[in-house]
Amino acid sequence: MRSVDYIGRCPPPHWVGNGFRVHSLFSHADRPYRTDPFLLLDYAAPQVFDADGTERGVGAHPHKGFETVTIAYQGEVAHRDSAGGGGVIGAGDVQWMTAGRGIVHQEFHGGRLREHGGTLEMVQLWVNLPARDKLTAPHYQHLAQADIPVLALPDNAGSVRVIAGDNGAAHTFTEMNVWDIALNGNGACELTVPAAHNLMVVSLHGETRVNGTECLTAGEWVHFARDGERIALQAGADGAKLLLLSGVPIDEPLAAYGPFVMNTQDEIRTAIDDFRQGRFGTVAATTA
Repeated sequence: MRSVDYIGRCPPPHWVGNGFRVHSLFSHADRPYRTDPFLLLDYAAPQVFDADGTERGVGAHPHKGFETVTIAYQGEVAHRDSAGGGGVIGAGDVQWMTAGRGIVHQEFHGGRLREHGGTLEMVQLWVNLPARDKLTAPHYQHLAQADIPVLALPDNAGSVRVIAGDNGAAHTFTEMNVWDIALNGNGACELTVPAAHNLMVVSLHGETRVNGTECLTAGEWVHFARDGERIALQAGADGAKLLLLSGVPIDEPLAAYGPFVMNTQDEIRTAIDDFRQGRFGTVAATTA
């Protein structure tokens, strides 16, 4: 079994714009940076919003040098970007946006959530790009729930949605796995990922025992050492919902400034200038 290297506890929440109350579980700004190729994970735990028609979210803002992955669990998020991508992602859908050489986008609650109210729950993950791909053209992948493969775990333990990985729904620039795991009450499984991958498991709901020893609750996450391939997970009586992230480390220098993640400070200065000069483009004024 891979040994547990680190348990991340759930930090206090903060607001991103006026629409997303998130717990920032990990970030590339933390040292040591354990999560390569994953840069950052914000978890918007279930939050009920009133049906008052208020436009809630984050207005137009830039990104460069990486990808954003938004997984909707409850509610819906409307997206538009300066490359012409966009749409509404509802419960079970995933939006995989490649910022590449530069993009401007906006994210707001979808129309049904805005007009009728309800619960919003989502994850936003930032995925790094290697130096060779940081200036790739911006791109948008809409991964509908129906198009994401679902694999049953043995012994009726639960299921795995393969968002990215072997036979997964998403195109990725480097080797990685992004798996949505649902465990039934007391369901237990062993999972295998390559020993060369950095590996994290994030708890979203319920209690989960890891390798028979550590216990994760909602909003906590575990980082594993690279000393094997297998891990063991067992849910408590009420079941559990987890997000598994693994990937080959890119292992390149990081230079980061807010929404820009490059390899050198000169590249960061170029990103800032490109944005200020309007080279990332603009987003249409209306929202979905």
